[in-house]
Amino acid sequence: MGKVKFIDTNISKVIAELASKCDHRTLVLWATDCSEHVLFYFEEKNLTDNRPRQAIEAGRAWARGEIAMSEARTAAFAAHAAAREILEAAACAAARSAGHAAATAHVASHAVHAATYAAKAATYTSELADANANNAKERNWQYQQLFDLGAYH
Repeated sequence: MGKVKFIDTNISKVIAELASKCDHRTLVLWATDCSEHVLFYFEEKNLTDNRPRQAIEAGRAWARGEIAMSEARTAAFAAHAAAREILEAAACAAARSAGHAAATAHVASHAVHAATYAAKAATYTSELADANANNAKERNWQYQQLFDLGAYH
């Protein structure tokens, strides 16, 4: 198996445009959904490190008004630390996705980064021949999630 290179799909531009029209809370919820969708890539490589999952939970807690932005931001930093500590590319991308999802509570534009890292996680676990199709599948799923959250209003 050759090394898979991430080449994003054209729908990423459509997603970014749609995301730019969303309110902050919707972006956090979408980013956490995107991250959770690929979190298993991290969790299957490191069963004991729950920092990325905690970051996702922190983002959702912020969206519900249960924690302060600073708490979500702290969880984001922890997820990024977990990403730096793991060598496998898909697991690292999944942890980074979770970090950006929690960081969306601080800065809304992190949401698109959470989605991109989630797409990278799906791509990096692919066989070379399937990488582009798996990326497109993940991006299409992300678009549908954003649409379903009401981003079309």
